[in-house]
Amino acid sequence: MASHGTSKGLLARRGTAPVADAGEAPSASELARVAELFAPLPLSAEQARQFALVEGSDEEPWDVLLQMLALDEHQALEMLAKRTGLSFVAEPRMHESASRFYEVVPADVARGRLCAGLESDGQVMKVATAQPMQPGVFAMLEDMLAMPVRLVLSPRASVANLINRGYEQRQDLVTEIIEEMPLDERAIAAAAAGAGQATDLLQLARQTPVIRLVNMILFEALRRRASDVHVHPMESRLVIRFRIDGMLVDAFSPPLSLASAISSRLKVMTELDIANRHSPQDGHTSVRVGSRKVDIRFSAIPTVYGERLVLRLLDQTATQLSLDEIGMTRGMQTQLLDLIERPNGIILVTGPTGSGKTTTLYAALSRIDRASRNVMTIEDPVEYHLEGISQMQVNVKRGVTFAVGLRSLLRQDPDVILVGEIRDAETAQLAIQASLTGHLVLATLHTNDAPSAIPRLVDIGIEPYLITSSLLATLAQRLLRRTCRTCAGSGQTADPPGRCEACYGTGYKGRLAAYEIMAMNDELRQLTASRVDAVTLYEAAKRAGFKPMRDDAMEKVRAGLTDEAEVYRVLH
Repeated sequence: MASHGTSKGLLARRGTAPVADAGEAPSASELARVAELFAPLPLSAEQARQFALVEGSDEEPWDVLLQMLALDEHQALEMLAKRTGLSFVAEPRMHESASRFYEVVPADVARGRLCAGLESDGQVMKVATAQPMQPGVFAMLEDMLAMPVRLVLSPRASVANLINRGYEQRQDLVTEIIEEMPLDERAIAAAAAGAGQATDLLQLARQTPVIRLVNMILFEALRRRASDVHVHPMESRLVIRFRIDGMLVDAFSPPLSLASAISSRLKVMTELDIANRHSPQDGHTSVRVGSRKVDIRFSAIPTVYGERLVLRLLDQTATQLSLDEIGMTRGMQTQLLDLIERPNGIILVTGPTGSGKTTTLYAALSRIDRASRNVMTIEDPVEYHLEGISQMQVNVKRGVTFAVGLRSLLRQDPDVILVGEIRDAETAQLAIQASLTGHLVLATLHTNDAPSAIPRLVDIGIEPYLITSSLLATLAQRLLRRTCRTCAGSGQTADPPGRCEACYGTGYKGRLAAYEIMAMNDELRQLTASRVDAVTLYEAAKRAGFKPMRDDAMEKVRAGLTDEAEVYRVLH
């Protein structure tokens, strides 16, 4: 069998027990030969003789061998990998192509024999195992899979995690979420009763009441257009909040006893360590609800009352990538579209986290002729998918930072580059240099208003002469809640009287942005070269016709799109 490779001679005998024939004692030369075959594992001829006599050597030969030699599992697997030519992978990753393994191999076989599917090219299945001395099991897997298996040696804990994830992902999450009824007290009570009976964390995460409860939470959050879900344990209660149109609202308060169940279930979904409750963890997953694909970013941090969980929900289908829909006036649209038609230069969009900067940039990108211009992005995370552009995801663990990614993009002959965020001097320097060498660069920056972007770049370490040569404009924005069209902002309906269900009684539904655009001119360039502060730049921009964000917001109030209370809340 090609699957066993160079390990065939070492692993293909019964537990490698040094027995020549049934009932016949092995000779000294045979024992010496077996010991030699195991080198560099420190197995002596005498230990080889004793091996077959040890209880359990038939069922779990590898574990017995480790005990006999008093070896660390990692160390022993590495030695065996060198001896056999097999790969040793401490933390193997599972690919979608391994799904056949989890479809045809029963879970109890995989768990009992510590074998997990990794990936397949359709001809061979790569399998991670923590029990290498079981050729009969590998032959059985080949029969089940109808293809050879190629072994990878991995520690017991890593293989167990893969097995848990593999069989977990087989569950039809889509159907479960579609079929959920709206959240009610009875469902929460059922989940609480079920959770109280489990002590094992993985068992807890796989219980039907817990799975249903978490699916209901996600379903309800999506139904109410929430961008985030907060699971907040307090001293005597558990509060689950949704962030809707930028505001946190209490959704419901299940029993505190459900905190660990919810945490465990979400960690299984996002492939995190369910046993680790004492250090921060981040993960992600995707679910489908009908035709909607929802990406979930998950964060857990330990607090004095338990783990605080936050889920960011990115609903690809709910995205509005139109400058009209996000509230940009026709005059500003004309100004912005003129800027993005330029062949080179840099345009900065500024504002705090969650102010819609990326949405504005993608709305602008959607107006670019992507057939004649090569558009590429580097983002963290990739929130939207737009046809005709190439998107790169930041992955710090694998060495893909904004700076590294941007440097790679520049070798791909781009015309337009979107940089998700300028966080440091290196990224800023590369973005500026790219804009000076024939590329149009769109990037976001964290500042409070448009004029402050220039001093911010100087603070990061960019020389003023580079800014004056490259910067086309800075755009700042904030998000305002829209007045609900159903109840005209009252939160109540007249016929029949009661709470407006469209906005859940808040008076607001959806959001739009208030903008300010500061296009560079000769005076602003001279002031930038002199390293002046943001106030001086603001005054100079106003003299050239710059309209502050508050003016744009008040125009939206006069148009009935929002109200003065909301403008005051966001911009006071």
